[in-house]
Amino acid sequence: MTFIARFAGAALYAALALLALAAPAAAQPAEPDEQRVTILISIDGFHPDYLTRGITPALSALAARGASAPMKPSFPTKTFPNHYTLVTGLRPDHHGIVSNNIMDPRRPAVRFSLGDARQALDPFWWDEAEPLWVTAERAGVRTATMFWPGSEVAINGLRPSDWNRFDENVSDRQRVESVLDWMRRPAEIRPRFVALYFDIVDTQGHRFGPDSAELNAAVAEVDSQIGYLMDGLAALDRQADILVVSDHGMRAVDAARTINLDQLIDPKSYLLIDRGPFAAIEPAAATDRRVHDALLAPHDHMTCWQKDDIPARFGYGSNPRVAEILCLAEPGWSIMQGAAPEEMSGGTHGWDNDDPQMQALFIAAGPRISATTPVRNLENVDVYALLAALVGVVPQPNDGDEDALVLFATAKPGADRPLE
Repeated sequence: MTFIARFAGAALYAALALLALAAPAAAQPAEPDEQRVTILISIDGFHPDYLTRGITPALSALAARGASAPMKPSFPTKTFPNHYTLVTGLRPDHHGIVSNNIMDPRRPAVRFSLGDARQALDPFWWDEAEPLWVTAERAGVRTATMFWPGSEVAINGLRPSDWNRFDENVSDRQRVESVLDWMRRPAEIRPRFVALYFDIVDTQGHRFGPDSAELNAAVAEVDSQIGYLMDGLAALDRQADILVVSDHGMRAVDAARTINLDQLIDPKSYLLIDRGPFAAIEPAAATDRRVHDALLAPHDHMTCWQKDDIPARFGYGSNPRVAEILCLAEPGWSIMQGAAPEEMSGGTHGWDNDDPQMQALFIAAGPRISATTPVRNLENVDVYALLAALVGVVPQPNDGDEDALVLFATAKPGADRPLE
């Protein structure tokens, strides 16, 4: 994939090869339609195979009347990087949120992490890219977000018109009710783009693993809330184009499949920025090449690269925030500093984005979405241009596939048939 600039009047390149004509015309942003909304829903940690477990009637109904496919996430297969990719169309190497834990050479004394609200809410970490809600707000399109990563931050000085600070104690039903409350507003103050985030599937996947009864219960819970949302939209007579996505899948872990870095290198010789399925490592000052030499040698169940030598297929390594050394574990293995706790169990994510268990969910359904052609080779960088077209704004430069077929074409305001 190449980094592709897009300009006003240019074709929208959405790599979702499901809704195109054999020779599609260039698609333009939709004309504004105050009666229509585009809703982007993320179910964190939802693997597409969860749709086959017989516990997702609402999601399965959406897929049946629209389209669905496995979607390849960006590397690393972590929450914050992939959520920001979905709303910018940029790989993490280009938008700057290169992991859930980051250091920047311009601020060597601080670290971005999910557990440090002060840093996670600092625009410094997010301003390398412009998310869709900022582009839309600048174009006069009202937006609203319910917990989408990054939407709490004043990115380039702007937030959505309505946004909420993440609070895991806010129930899934309360999140949906907030969206429906937005839809009850008069047209002039009703958002035309909404992003909604559910975290319970990821949480239960981490705690109990991808094949657990607890995860299945979380999947069924989120599905029921999406069904409640669809019923609420229908009762309000709100036409909505719905995209349901996830950021990554989930794979089981255990203490027997761990790599202890301290057995390979002196603990005082390196700084571990991120760990787990991959490790981001900065050698300590005055250690010469000893850390490089120890880690770049062949190892069982792990491969390490200097950042300049990370394979091109990952699209990762050019951003200054990428650590000097990246170690990637074999699927199912984890990299740690010190011995693994004996009780280590459950699941996690972060492995190779080609790993089948890391694949993400994609479903699209709505009045302007047709399912005449199946989706193939879908990557999450390709979703952004579709969203921009549905919302009615010109997309920012992004990493979407310029050779993919166009999913969306211009519709007349109020048109309620799929575009074919």
